[in-house]
Amino acid sequence: MSDDLFEQNRLNWDDRADIHIRDEAGGYRLQAFLDGADNLHDIEHDEIGDVAGLRIAHLQCHIGIDTLCLARRGASCVGLDFSPKAIAAARLLQQRTGLDAQFVEGNVYDARHLLDGLFDMVYVTWGAIGWLPDVRRWAGVAASLLKPGGRLYLLEGHPAFMQLDETADHLRIGFDWKNDPDKPLTTSDETTYTGDTAKIAHPVTHNWIHPISAVVNAVIDAGLTLERLNEHERLAWQFAPWMVPVDGRRRMWVMPEGWPRMALAYSLQARKR
Repeated sequence: MSDDLFEQNRLNWDDRADIHIRDEAGGYRLQAFLDGADNLHDIEHDEIGDVAGLRIAHLQCHIGIDTLCLARRGASCVGLDFSPKAIAAARLLQQRTGLDAQFVEGNVYDARHLLDGLFDMVYVTWGAIGWLPDVRRWAGVAASLLKPGGRLYLLEGHPAFMQLDETADHLRIGFDWKNDPDKPLTTSDETTYTGDTAKIAHPVTHNWIHPISAVVNAVIDAGLTLERLNEHERLAWQFAPWMVPVDGRRRMWVMPEGWPRMALAYSLQARKR
């Protein structure tokens, strides 16, 4: 990714961090978290298992609430994000809770140089790798952080679902199933995905659709053994206005009744040999 594209994305996520830490719409359940709640969604809760005693690297951690939820479950965590405002917010939350986590500012591609030691788990969830042009490089970085026997956990929006035109009032394909690193999808959104009405000062972003095959092959080529690949009919954010909420440990979004059932997300777990 060119420096210009990287900088535009960083400015956008700085703006989102300012909005999300205020959490006026409640999408991040910030007050519930500060009151002691565990904010992980049902999918990751069901899949990651017991993390007590593990050392976890949370890549692209944003404002750190999920990182701190893992720490609340007994893990020792390090969160990494490229947004200085997100990292500042995460550090503030850590100070308020006293949980076992630290936060590092930097590009995820530089994670091996920024994070000390090896980890039992690399944790990456919900809207992360779509901001990266090179998924093979990402997989190599993730693998380099793991100790032998350590595992990668990835939970993402399904690339086939991400092809849809979210502005249409029906199911319509709006984007190719994959795009080259030098040809990102460039969009402009004045508000963020949480329902907050505050305007984003830097609305332009650049992202990439990575097919599941590309992600799985990148993980395998990085020296990890694929143990589990699942698809899910729930998503952590309201991708399109016609999606409807469902309650659980934390609110998620599904297709409306009467619409076709679709895979909205996928997850994988892979282990270092």
